[in-house]
Amino acid sequence: MSAATPATLRTDRHCLIVLERVLRAAAPEEGCALLLGQRRDSLLLLERIWPCCNNWQPAAERLRRFRLDPREQLLAQRWARSRQQLVLGAAHSHPGSAAIPSATDLSLCCGPTLMVIRSGRHDSQTTSQNDVTGPPGPDAALTLPLRAWWIAEGAGWAVAARPEAGSHHPPHTAQELAIELTPQARAGHLGE
Repeated sequence: MSAATPATLRTDRHCLIVLERVLRAAAPEEGCALLLGQRRDSLLLLERIWPCCNNWQPAAERLRRFRLDPREQLLAQRWARSRQQLVLGAAHSHPGSAAIPSATDLSLCCGPTLMVIRSGRHDSQTTSQNDVTGPPGPDAALTLPLRAWWIAEGAGWAVAARPEAGSHHPPHTAQELAIELTPQARAGHLGE
C-alpha cells in the first residue's frame, strides 16, 4: 500500500448510525450521502454525513444506480471548507448486492476518493472481516453491513480490468479500508 493510500477509516458510532439510516431510508432505491471529515496521512477521519438525494435518470433505474446532484456536492464542499474539513468521498447502498464497488461504480468514480457501501443483502456475501463492530462497551452491539474502499486515481479509466458481472471480488482499483470506531460520539453531534 502506497503512502498516498489510506489504510483506515475512523469514525464514531453516531456517524455510522446516521449513515445507516440515510442509506436505508431510500430503500428500495440506492441511497447516497457525502462523507466529510479530515485526512491525516494514512487515516481518514469521518466526522459528518451529508445526506443527498439520488437523482439518477431515468428514475426507474435508481434500484441499481445513484447520482449525486452536483449542487449538493458544491454546497457540501463549501460547508466543509468553512469548517476546515474535506469531502472525503461518498457513500451509497447496494440494496440487492454485496458491499463491493461495481463496475458502474468504478467507471463513474473520479478517484482518488473514499467510497463507503452498505449492502442490503442478508447473506454471507454481505459480511466481511471489516464489518463495523464497536469497541467493548455500549458500542459492541453495533454491527453494520458497511465496507469502506479507497478508489485509486484514474479508477474510472481502469474499468477494462473489472471483474465479471456477479463477482464478489473487488477490482484492483479499489483497496478495502479497515473501519475503526472511536470510543464515544461527541456531545451534541447530530450529523451536522
